[in-house]
Amino acid sequence: MAKLAKMAFDGKNLRPLWAELIAKLLDGSIEAGEAIDLSLIAQLLGDKQAGLSIQHEILREHRLFRPPCISDRPRLRVLALAAATDMGSNTPIEFLLEHSGIELMVLYVTGEAELPESLPAHDVAIVIASDSEDCRDALAKIDAVAARWPRPLLNPPKLVCNLDRDKLHRLLAGIEGLTIPATIGATREQLSQVPASAAAPLEIDAGLRFPLIVRPRGSHAGVGLAKIDDGAAMHVYLGERAEREFFVSRFVNYASEDGRFRKYRVVIVGGTPYACHMAVADRWDIWYLNAGMNHSAEKRLEEETFMRTFDIGFGRRHRSALAEIAERIGLDYFIIDCAETKEGTLLIFEADNTAVVHNMDPPDVFPYKGPQMRMIFEAFAAMLERRAAHAREQAA
Repeated sequence: MAKLAKMAFDGKNLRPLWAELIAKLLDGSIEAGEAIDLSLIAQLLGDKQAGLSIQHEILREHRLFRPPCISDRPRLRVLALAAATDMGSNTPIEFLLEHSGIELMVLYVTGEAELPESLPAHDVAIVIASDSEDCRDALAKIDAVAARWPRPLLNPPKLVCNLDRDKLHRLLAGIEGLTIPATIGATREQLSQVPASAAAPLEIDAGLRFPLIVRPRGSHAGVGLAKIDDGAAMHVYLGERAEREFFVSRFVNYASEDGRFRKYRVVIVGGTPYACHMAVADRWDIWYLNAGMNHSAEKRLEEETFMRTFDIGFGRRHRSALAEIAERIGLDYFIIDCAETKEGTLLIFEADNTAVVHNMDPPDVFPYKGPQMRMIFEAFAAMLERRAAHAREQAA
């Protein structure tokens, strides 16, 4: 995945490789790993359904995959437990371990087969499925055997299942220095009946007023995300969407004094926060790729400063809130997307275990990113090794 994603990120043409693998699929000579690559390529080319169909067919016969390891004598063996879903709904763990010398095995947990009684030899396991609807069956199957897993099981399903937006605000409510608006699930019918007046409360929840943030349930990366100012805007929005289930929350204007919006990604590894990236834009609905960071030396300097001063700057300002977030969520590895409010509190947009943490940006444009990403990757590998070593000590 990491290599294919890097090729797509760099603008390389994946279609010749697609054509080569499709030919092998059609003549029956394709290997299982190549078929998984084909599934990923289809998704990277924008055809999610084709990718999932290919994945579904190959997982009928093969569910364990071993991406290449750079070492002939791996320092650790990691078993990642994945769901049969799109490439954005499992932790992209290949990015974290690609150059680590750690052997990675990915076991897909599907609804059509039970977990194997004899697991491949490993030192530590980690759940990489997300708290999304299409991962629920996989998480339930893993959870049913989690208590008797033969090795340390990181990111256990019962904790992953707290991350969806409507549950997260309840989990984190009341943390001092933290702002996280309640996220309410709503049907299409409920949203179609909101009052026309921007001042009137919504029947969905008495605490909700316009403006609202609306998104389809289960969406990521800004798909279907909108700020709705009144009932008329809501009707226009619904006319453009086909989904039946949505999340709504109150809009928080987190613009800084200069009118710009700043969104941060922080990675929590073994309870310790690390700066991952920072995006600066004139629009509230930011994600990194629409912020134009590669076109602005000024923005990149601000991001570099955020990274270099994290421990004495952003990380220190929000140390207590970040520590309490890590404690309540309890996962060994997860990511938060956040901002700072005008009052100086930490504003949480979402927390999950599947956001991409990568080192794909060109070093000539982002020279400060490589060292920061390598520090995160090394922290992740060290955390895995600590958990494995602790288990060995307890067994001795």
